Amino acid sequence: MILDFFSTSLGTILEMFQSGGVITYLIALLGVYGLITSLEKIVYLKKISRVNTAQIIGTVNDSMENGGSLEALRSIGQYQNPVSKIISEALKIGYRNKSEVEDAMERVFIVEMGNMSKGLETIKTIIEIAPLIGLIGTVLGMFYTFREIGMTADPAAMAGGIYIALITTIMGLSVGIVLVPFYSYIKNHIDKEMDKIELVKKMTNWSYAVMKIKVDSNIKEAIEALQESEGIVNVKKINDPQANIWVAFKPSMLEKSINNIILEKCDINAEIVMSKLKQ
Repeated sequence: MILDFFSTSLGTILEMFQSGGVITYLIALLGVYGLITSLEKIVYLKKISRVNTAQIIGTVNDSMENGGSLEALRSIGQYQNPVSKIISEALKIGYRNKSEVEDAMERVFIVEMGNMSKGLETIKTIIEIAPLIGLIGTVLGMFYTFREIGMTADPAAMAGGIYIALITTIMGLSVGIVLVPFYSYIKNHIDKEMDKIELVKKMTNWSYAVMKIKVDSNIKEAIEALQESEGIVNVKKINDPQANIWVAFKPSMLEKSINNIILEKCDINAEIVMSKLKQ
């Protein structure tokens, strides 16, 4: 019985395609393409949202306590989603100046926004255009009907024209109706990801940072250069096997990276051994 039902349904569908002609096939192709695009987009969005923001932030905080921002960068590299990529750029304060980090974050945001939105307009266009193409079929069907009325007034021919009109209308509306829930789901998912990104951008607005630095020579000059720079809160010499300068600074006020400050004013290279950021 079930087999008979599917067999009858398949026969009806094939008959509709044959009767609807080229327009029916065109609408069907658009529908299949829209459905494939929708499913691909849903799989992509599910993949990037598999790890929640709280887990990523927790990983950053734990890594910051244990090994600083370098360890945090290594730890969140495993996630590879928009949120982790934005945080990765924000963690580079001190290694690059404030404007470079902000520019890098904006570039990541634009790229990830493009990846998330890719295909969305295509789905929307198919939803809008499929019923219109169906309407063209409707108009053509009615044209055939009225032409037959004027020529022969044959009821069978008139019924054929009306049948074509109904089939193309049904196909166009069906494609639009099927794809609308997919479009809404994808749009809502993208909006949620955007909210996460905006939240993370605020959370990574670090207010305070400390670093341990190693310079091979001219320690006194390097300390003086840092003390004269805007955004530096405190600098002191330390006795550490791996570092010889400790510096505290406000990332939001840092116009040049710590490395560049020392390089430009003292002509020596500095190695950042440890970096920690705080809210």
